[in-house]
Amino acid sequence: MLDAAEKLSDLDALYSPEAKVATAMYEDTDLFKEEMERIFKRTWVWVAHDSELADKGSFKLSNVGLEPVIVVRDRKGEVNVLVNRCRHRAATVCEVKKGKTSSFQCPYHGWGYGLDGSLRGLPYPEQYGADFDKGAHGLKTLRTESYNGMIFATFNDEIEPLVDFLGPGVCRYIDLFMKQGGGFPVKVLGEHQFTVPMNWKIQLENTTDAYHFPVVHKSFMQSLDGDAEEAFKFLDTGKGYVEDLGNGHSVMVMIPERIDLDEHLDDPIEERFMPLVHELREYGYPEDQVLKIVRAVGGAGFNLNLFPNVSLSLAFFRVLTPINVERTDIRHIALGMDGGPAAANRARLRLHEHFQGPMGFGSPDDAEVWERVQRGTKGGEDLPILVNRGLVDEQPGERGPRGHISAETGMRAAYHMWKRMMSV
Repeated sequence: MLDAAEKLSDLDALYSPEAKVATAMYEDTDLFKEEMERIFKRTWVWVAHDSELADKGSFKLSNVGLEPVIVVRDRKGEVNVLVNRCRHRAATVCEVKKGKTSSFQCPYHGWGYGLDGSLRGLPYPEQYGADFDKGAHGLKTLRTESYNGMIFATFNDEIEPLVDFLGPGVCRYIDLFMKQGGGFPVKVLGEHQFTVPMNWKIQLENTTDAYHFPVVHKSFMQSLDGDAEEAFKFLDTGKGYVEDLGNGHSVMVMIPERIDLDEHLDDPIEERFMPLVHELREYGYPEDQVLKIVRAVGGAGFNLNLFPNVSLSLAFFRVLTPINVERTDIRHIALGMDGGPAAANRARLRLHEHFQGPMGFGSPDDAEVWERVQRGTKGGEDLPILVNRGLVDEQPGERGPRGHISAETGMRAAYHMWKRMMSV
């Protein structure tokens, strides 16, 4: 039996230069443990959106790899990411998914912590002696940075600044994605969380996989009206592309005319949005604002995949949390307009439910295929997983190669980063 070091001594056997992925990548427990240490503890991991922490004292629970964390806005308005583990006997100090508080207290022995993680008090401190240092026993605090409302945290104090990790290409696409506010700030409306018996990398592959869309999402396509159906026939148009943006990040542009939602405002409005148009006009919104809001409701025309755990996908966030080598939690986060018209946010939620919701036409089909991929890996260790589609005609992009809309360029981008981080 090979140990983890021996398995990692030949990374080409796990992800080959020919873009073949070894079955062990999905089911080897030792590799999974190394991924949690070498990737999730060493890089920037998305933990929250700024709108989820609207007020001082607002918090939510999240994860950095396997580590449970609390993301909280303190009294100074700063965002802190704290490991959810009491420094005394390791009990979690918070089990409420989100809310507002003035402090955190361990339910076991009553140790109390401030919103910045500092230890504020504990019962009977004299039993620890006069030299007990409360300053040395606060909750572990992670390095935290954000870009355009996207909050990331890391255990690695030596890592490059977040904007350098993202790079200019990613930052540009984040800025474009946030135009879905239609002139208002983007805010989280709610989320749908579920667990899939799959390795986390199966989902990482999916968000830049356009090749599966007409097969897996046939029922979704059949549920659309004519205009929407045409928009989602992006494999037929040949106008889209997938591009490696560096550091494992990638973008899949499906509908190029919807990259920048401030453009093409004079295009004809799809019939499905006309009731919203009439409602906005009745509420007195000027025509130019009506057009901007309605265009934003339909979402962006691309999926932006950020290594290792979040994607900005058309009109929502998809977040993955590894649980073990064959189990991953998925959160689909619905987005709306903070201060925008209620009618527009209702429309956004209905569109989210149509595809991403638990009774939608998209997510259940995706989850079924992800599970079947994991089951299929039991069918033979000698059979590699292929992510080489589109290698034949890739072209240079700004930071990495650009391929056909159905190419597996984004998957290769993620695996190149995986290989780089696992080699350190």
